[in-house]
Amino acid sequence: MYNNQTSALPRESEQSRFMARTYGWMAFALFLSAVSAFVTATLLATRMYAPAANPRAVYQSVMGFFMVCAIAEIALVWWLSASIRRISVGAATIGFVVYSVLNGVTLSTIFFAYDFSSIAGAFFSTAITFCVMSLYGLRTKRNLMSFGRYLMMGVIGILIASLVQFVLSLITRQPLYLLDMLISVAVVVVFTALTAYDSQKILRTAQYADGSEAYKKVAILGALELYLDFINILLALLRLFGKRRS
Repeated sequence: MYNNQTSALPRESEQSRFMARTYGWMAFALFLSAVSAFVTATLLATRMYAPAANPRAVYQSVMGFFMVCAIAEIALVWWLSASIRRISVGAATIGFVVYSVLNGVTLSTIFFAYDFSSIAGAFFSTAITFCVMSLYGLRTKRNLMSFGRYLMMGVIGILIASLVQFVLSLITRQPLYLLDMLISVAVVVVFTALTAYDSQKILRTAQYADGSEAYKKVAILGALELYLDFINILLALLRLFGKRRS
């Protein structure tokens, strides 16, 4: 019995390290995004409100820059997901860090769209929601894996609805507030559930963690999933309850 207990200790220790590594990377990504968003917003404000600035030219250059960043973000997520088995831990880490910074750059626009109090309120609301649902996913005895296909269907539905909203807004040249609100509510519901689902999936993966490079890369991929859950909830809450700048 003593031998069984002592042999189980390294496994339990490795599980704890895997969980700490995953959530640590996720928290670090949020920190990087927050810093890069604030720095970018400060630099943009300095350029946009400069005495000799041409507002139209600045707007066009900024939108082009954000478009490049958005495309780079999509490419990085695709690359990390598709190549995680082949690339090194260092390459996965660099890709994850670069993605966090780029996403912070694109998120800087919220400082121009919403009051800072609204951003802070949405962030703390998201943090509370995330922590509660993550703890639920880690502690519940219920198997949440069976909900995975339905949650993925929800994500696909949100993407389709968002595309339809974009096309209709171009045609009508009017903001579709009702559709935007419905999509935002769906995002909160789906990604809140995904937080619990991803947390339980990470916990189950941790049971097999052995400290190898493969599991270090899996921890980064898990952190990316949790990060995306957090950011999507944050943006949806902002759209629903954020006070826009006049």
